[in-house]
Amino acid sequence: METATERLTERRTTAVVIDDHPAVRAGVQLWLTTATPPVQVVDSSADVREAWVGPGAHADVVILDLQLDGPPTLREVRRLARTGRRVIVYTMHASDDLALRSLELGALCYLTKAEGEKHLVDAVRAAAQGRGYTPPTMAGALAADRRSTRPALSAREYEVLVSWFQSDSKERVARRLGISVSTVNSHLERVRMKYADIGREASTKAALVARAIQDELIDVDQL
Repeated sequence: METATERLTERRTTAVVIDDHPAVRAGVQLWLTTATPPVQVVDSSADVREAWVGPGAHADVVILDLQLDGPPTLREVRRLARTGRRVIVYTMHASDDLALRSLELGALCYLTKAEGEKHLVDAVRAAAQGRGYTPPTMAGALAADRRSTRPALSAREYEVLVSWFQSDSKERVARRLGISVSTVNSHLERVRMKYADIGREASTKAALVARAIQDELIDVDQL
């Protein structure tokens, strides 16, 4: 049976760009539309409502600046992620706290505007397939955040977790480890529950990657 990822690769990836600087919107659109293969920018606006209505409502990826006519806000990251939208936070703020919080709320990537064209294009391609992307700034934020509390994972939970980070599907993890997909899901759910129990929720794969890097369960180079 054809998967969503396979269907996506047969057509052009689409994105909506939400940023209150026209020059940034124009630059992002140029980078994406001239990439190989190109990414179609279906809408761009300073108003986050464009991610909810018209062509932007159906874009594969939402590229969202945190600062829209005011101080940085994470409210829209949460709202979009909760409805299943694939969000890349694209911001001028090189902030460890904002990066970590964005991932916890469901963003697939936190990318600073200083990181350039290649990282943005790669992040959009990964997000379109529901995968997280770890650019240098985010990797630094995660590596610098060493929490004193970490969950006590079993050897099998650790093995499943790392295998999932290194695979593009749970089915592949199951084949690799010789277990069922339902068993993979059970292990991952227990890992999430253990993080939630110590007040460090990780509801998305990107957030779990962040937690694992924080806790030195996996190195960025292994992703």
